[in-house]
Amino acid sequence: MAEYDVVVVGSGVGGYVAAIRAAQLGMNTAVVERSELGGTCLNWGCIPSKALLRNAEVVSLLNHADEFGIVFDNMRVDFGKAIDRSRRVVKRLTDGVSFLLKKNNVTVYEGYGTLKDANTVEVQRAGETLSAKNIIIATGARFRQLPNLPIDGRVVITSREALERREAPKRAVIVGAGATGAEFAYLWSKYGTEVTLVELLPRLVPTEDEEVSSQLQRSFRRQGITSMVGSSVDEVKVSGSIATVTVTNEKGTSNIECDTVLVAVGSQGNVEGMGLEAVGVEVERGYISIDEMMQTTVPNIYAIGDVTGKMLLAHVASAQGVTAVEHMAGLDPQPLDYDFIPRATYCRPQVGSFGLTEAQAQERGYTVRVGKFPFIASGKALALAESEGFVKVVIDDEIGDILGGHMIGAEVTELLGELGMARLLESTSKELGWLVHPHPTLSETIKEAALAADGEAVHI
Repeated sequence: MAEYDVVVVGSGVGGYVAAIRAAQLGMNTAVVERSELGGTCLNWGCIPSKALLRNAEVVSLLNHADEFGIVFDNMRVDFGKAIDRSRRVVKRLTDGVSFLLKKNNVTVYEGYGTLKDANTVEVQRAGETLSAKNIIIATGARFRQLPNLPIDGRVVITSREALERREAPKRAVIVGAGATGAEFAYLWSKYGTEVTLVELLPRLVPTEDEEVSSQLQRSFRRQGITSMVGSSVDEVKVSGSIATVTVTNEKGTSNIECDTVLVAVGSQGNVEGMGLEAVGVEVERGYISIDEMMQTTVPNIYAIGDVTGKMLLAHVASAQGVTAVEHMAGLDPQPLDYDFIPRATYCRPQVGSFGLTEAQAQERGYTVRVGKFPFIASGKALALAESEGFVKVVIDDEIGDILGGHMIGAEVTELLGELGMARLLESTSKELGWLVHPHPTLSETIKEAALAADGEAVHI
């Protein structure tokens, strides 16, 4: 029986990062993976979708080429080639993960990992049994079947199927207007799909700031995307290659015909068949229960990533992986503050945020002031012909701390790091406003928003 300090079950962005960090700290480490290295994010999530969204951005830019003095005829787009490009990007990154694991002397076992006891992992396909001082469960999550949305993988699909189809739909209903739904709405619309986006809650990207949601809905309307918020999907009937989606809202009930229904709601942790309950690992509502150091109810067994149900984001999984490994190594890592994890949606305009919304801050008893700066007043945004949206910062009125940042516009996901660093270093809005930013850049909007919170914005 092979013996390890750490065995990581799952090689997604949480699992492989945890394994590499463990190896860096001198631990003899193994990874057990039943499918592809890199997990959902690299293979069927974050990475291929962003590659496809880049294609959509290029298509959109070419459709407005005349604004830049460029005129051409007979433009043709090939969605299949966009898919091919996305798979090449995936291959490059998954090969990179394989290289990094080898470089750090992490042993990879191919197969399904189950727990025989708190210190033993059985790899079913490989026929190996591994002894481990510590075990990290990083098995991710999967789409949950909902009674009114029977996924058949043909007409009613998930993002997994959508990321390998070589033709964009002609008409699509997307159920769920979170990040996944918004991104596919933008992507498909640029390839000519007639898109209807259905959201049960009262607004698009419902976890974002209300002003951001409103701006996105206006933008989508201008792009020809139909949004039905405060709407429930009662039934989906499939006949041949056509689905009829029954939607109810305050205006009544309507039927929408389409050739594709994308289900972008509902998930559950991959916890079945692993022997978790038998060794005493608590599973609650389909996810593994953890403490702030990622320990489960069995102290030497940790869980990270989507299987914990904390925040289903790749960067959260990676951060949890590092926290878990450093804790088992006795390094006393800082607990993650989930309130201030950055969130990014890569439709156009992009949506980026971290921290508390204005409403959340007020609900928690803060007296707040808000600074807001529109991209239409940004020289760089105008030069790019990307003047939609704004940057909004939420400030604690008493001490000037940054409580949240909420942005919608061109490349705002790239601006999140600055606000996160400012929060980490306990900078105030005044200090953020003092910082000299290069001109002209989109990042100047952060400076101006911070100045606006103190009534000192120059360019608005």
